[in-house]
Amino acid sequence: MKSLSVGLLGFGLAGSVFHAPLILCEPRLRLTAVASSRVDDIRRVAPGAQAATADAVIADPAIDLVVIATPNTSHAPLARAALLAGKHVVIDKPMATAVAEADELIELARRQGLLLTVFHNRRWDNDFLTLRDCLDSGAVGRPYHYEAHFDRFRPQIKQGWRERSLAGSGVLFDLGAHLIDQALTLFGMPDRILADVGAQRPDALVDDWFHIVLGYGPMRTILHCGTVVCRPGPRFQLHGDRGSFLKHGMDGQEEALRAGRMPAGPDWGLDDPGNHALLVQADGTERRVATLPGDYPAFYRGVAAAILDGEPPPVTAEQARDVLAVLEAVRRAAGMT
Repeated sequence: MKSLSVGLLGFGLAGSVFHAPLILCEPRLRLTAVASSRVDDIRRVAPGAQAATADAVIADPAIDLVVIATPNTSHAPLARAALLAGKHVVIDKPMATAVAEADELIELARRQGLLLTVFHNRRWDNDFLTLRDCLDSGAVGRPYHYEAHFDRFRPQIKQGWRERSLAGSGVLFDLGAHLIDQALTLFGMPDRILADVGAQRPDALVDDWFHIVLGYGPMRTILHCGTVVCRPGPRFQLHGDRGSFLKHGMDGQEEALRAGRMPAGPDWGLDDPGNHALLVQADGTERRVATLPGDYPAFYRGVAAAILDGEPPPVTAEQARDVLAVLEAVRRAAGMT
């Protein structure tokens, strides 16, 4: 079976918890090099991979695919270098810190004839897959109100680049990118945007709260994130002219990956039955909707198929660029630029 040699740049949370395990579980990908100084962690998670520098990974003629899981400010420069070196590229979300950078990368990948895709993994959350299936089936009818929350309880500032005053830091680029990508996947680009973005916690240097309203004709989409939310409400709400869909709880794939579980087996991505969504019909009847299994492995399965089989990529670079365009519009609407 033909396979691809993969070089991973960065071995922090994104690289070690998400990318490395998902690459390792895809039979047509071989994780052969990791650019990080965390040699012991690399040996523990990916014993078959060699530790190296980013420059060495990009320059290695044996590497087919470069995965960029570094801080957001380095996404565009590293992707540009990898594309120029003739490598296919996966970038952890967000694609870059500005639309102009994304446009340059898309054009470069086109000229080089290489795959450029972005890891918007929460398209494969079990709750989002279930909501999308409910929408597509017509169970709620014509949608008029969609609401998605990414609320957490982190009253203390955590150390790390995401909490520093850098381009692409803060929850808007971190978690907002997920919620925006999900909304665009369902409904496309909005016709108008309202937004409020701020910092609530003492000593916060970057945004830790946002409330975004995307308009689609008469329909409204609300995307919300709070960092000091001890007991979150529904994760998703979808209201239409035939009924309502309400879903509590969070997809457990990230938690499983953090615990060191490999993303495989028939129980991967399953939801707690107590968190199954409630579907309320216009006639007053109610029923529980079993959560579809989450499937983060689908992303790298799709990457391998795109490169080796000529299939469409799991996330197009243009779709990831649209997420950045909405992020920039949100910042303008919130008076941040």
